[in-house]
Amino acid sequence: MTDHILIERQDAVQIIRMNRPDKKNALTRAMYAKMSAALAEGDADPAVRVHVFLGVPGAFSAGNDLADFLAIATGGEGGNEVWDFLMALAKAEKPMVSGVDGIAVGIGTTLNLHCDLTFATPRTIFRTPFVDLGLVPEAGSSLIAPQILGRQGAFALLGLGEGFSAERAKAAGLIYEVVAEDSLEGAVLAAASEIAAKPPQALKIARDLMREPRQALIARIEVESEHFRQRLTSDEARAALTAFMTRKK
Repeated sequence: MTDHILIERQDAVQIIRMNRPDKKNALTRAMYAKMSAALAEGDADPAVRVHVFLGVPGAFSAGNDLADFLAIATGGEGGNEVWDFLMALAKAEKPMVSGVDGIAVGIGTTLNLHCDLTFATPRTIFRTPFVDLGLVPEAGSSLIAPQILGRQGAFALLGLGEGFSAERAKAAGLIYEVVAEDSLEGAVLAAASEIAAKPPQALKIARDLMREPRQALIARIEVESEHFRQRLTSDEARAALTAFMTRKK
């Protein structure tokens, strides 16, 4: 349901809030679609200068709703909403800030690689169990993570699926700051408001200069997505996803 994504405006800040607490913000296709639309609409609106991503207490996102992945793995079609959102992240023209509390799995981690500032709470764990599910990294993470973490740090995150605490993530340059749970949203919105007050054209040029050339990132997401689609229908992925869903039940 699209009401699992709440969109609000605070002055020049657009807040995209994942709001599916009963499923720890596992993302459905409809949720991806609404977030993609929000990014596009915010980028097109001169009144919006910053995008903010937030979750719910204890859960930024548990990643993709695995029931969707299992449906594709067992013969279903679709999933374009996921890839569209990944492209929307890569193509976003305005700064993005995120506030992460608690669970940050899969896209709940890789989304933050696209953000200009990420705040996280001490109880946050960043984890990407793609390989454990018979899958591969997504969202351009195979390109961005080695740039931030180095090749071995990236392998620990994306290959081993090792969890990164908030403190470890900050030390590695994966996030900007660690803040208390009750201070998270305030810190995120204060930073977003400060960004929104900057001269927008100068900030856009500065941001573009600091980021990987967009075409290289888009090309990597396309390669990752092709591998990901193929892996979803592999025997490894079907077995891993089925086993996970069985354990979950």
